[in-house]
Amino acid sequence: MRDRVALTLTAAVVFLFLTVRFFMDSVDAHEKSKRLIALYQMRQQLNGGMSTSGPKCNLPRVCPPDHFAFRLRSGAANVVGPQICFEGKTIMSHILNNVGPGLNMVIVNAESGLVEKSGFVNVIAGEKEDILAFLKAIKPGKIVLVASFINAATKMTREMRNIFVNMGSTSILNVRHRDNWVFAGISASKIKSPFEKRVVNDEKTNAFDGWPQMVEVGGCFPRNLNATQ
Repeated sequence: MRDRVALTLTAAVVFLFLTVRFFMDSVDAHEKSKRLIALYQMRQQLNGGMSTSGPKCNLPRVCPPDHFAFRLRSGAANVVGPQICFEGKTIMSHILNNVGPGLNMVIVNAESGLVEKSGFVNVIAGEKEDILAFLKAIKPGKIVLVASFINAATKMTREMRNIFVNMGSTSILNVRHRDNWVFAGISASKIKSPFEKRVVNDEKTNAFDGWPQMVEVGGCFPRNLNATQ
């Protein structure tokens, strides 16, 4: 009888040990899977789908010589920040934690493709004088990439809007409260840009409660071999 009880207890202990071990292995595998997925997503964000032969910034085709690949995505409501990809690299994004409310901007040397400056201009809570000074400080002949987040119009004056008009924007004069807007142009060029989209904040068509859908634009921006340094 004792042998039978001892055998039963031993079997129970072994079963319990194997069950716990299996459970721990499963949890560990699940955590490893989550980490791998997160790492993969972050890697995709950081390199923007970069490859030596394929399209950059998830464009449908490879850009021709003397062109730069780019893609701009506005924010979605006040939850997901915008994304700016240039030449296969994500320069600004929610995951990189370097975006903010207002206008998220990347300034690029139009000849070399070197990113000279990136950051966000807070046209919601910033000082108008500081916003205007930042925009006026952009030298002529630079590629300017812009993606809005939350609100791009709160403190946007006519003078500020005209700076973007001189970059080639045709929509900035009409950007209103909570509109989503993306734009790529050349500073002080006065050349109309084909790389611009705007989604109007309209309660009849909004994708979210009080917010329009995200908007994006991408393509191949021509290199300016005579760009101002």
